[in-house]
Amino acid sequence: MTVHLKAHGLRGPLPAALLTLTLAVGVLASAPARAADDVAALLAAADRWRAGSDAMQIETEVSVLARDGTLQKQRRYTVFMQPARKSLVLMRSPAEAGQKVLMLGDDFWLLMPGSQRALRITPSQKLLGDAATGDIATLRWAEDYGGMLQGEAACPSPDEARACRHLSLVAARKGVTYARIELWIGRARSEPVAAELFVQSDKLAKRARFLLQQGQVQEMLLQDELGGGRITRVRYLERHARTVPEAWLNPMFLARNPEIE
Repeated sequence: MTVHLKAHGLRGPLPAALLTLTLAVGVLASAPARAADDVAALLAAADRWRAGSDAMQIETEVSVLARDGTLQKQRRYTVFMQPARKSLVLMRSPAEAGQKVLMLGDDFWLLMPGSQRALRITPSQKLLGDAATGDIATLRWAEDYGGMLQGEAACPSPDEARACRHLSLVAARKGVTYARIELWIGRARSEPVAAELFVQSDKLAKRARFLLQQGQVQEMLLQDELGGGRITRVRYLERHARTVPEAWLNPMFLARNPEIE
């Protein structure tokens, strides 16, 4: 290959050593962009196992289990996931009847029955057990995290026999539940297998495992790592495509119209 350089009065072919250095610099400069693209593509693939299409209604059951597996509490939620990081969560159990959580981008509101005012909350606020608001309201990593591919490794216990890819993720926006995630996905199909979830202080808050059935994540198991060791099981009982009216995604409308279904 011959490259001519006319700038600064230089003429003729570029010396081979300088040409090699120039090409190497170009390759190195493009490597971070390619790596970021690879991580984004892997996260988008993993998200499809959890969320499916952009507009979904997901019937969700959350159970809190003691160390010995004894059921302590159980609640039901209807989650309407919509494009552009918008979600509405309706609480279905008698103990929480009429309560709603609305997520719009980085903003979260809690709406209580009988109140004309929506209350600002955080995505890390607990709903039940170790399931936070953000764990229920959003099922997409690609919108919220960036990071790097650490390479291939055995999946964490009890899935060591499977081959995984290990991704180190950091929050790309403020309205997320976890500041950092260590995520393992299947090498062949990019299905989520396990995750370590870290809070702002960089403490390991939870370990997550994902159980698949019929091409989708059917359960997420959250193990508390900050004390108690209890397990919170999030089961996705039913999914189907649904786009909700735009008015449902307005906190003032929801406060004034508590009965929307």
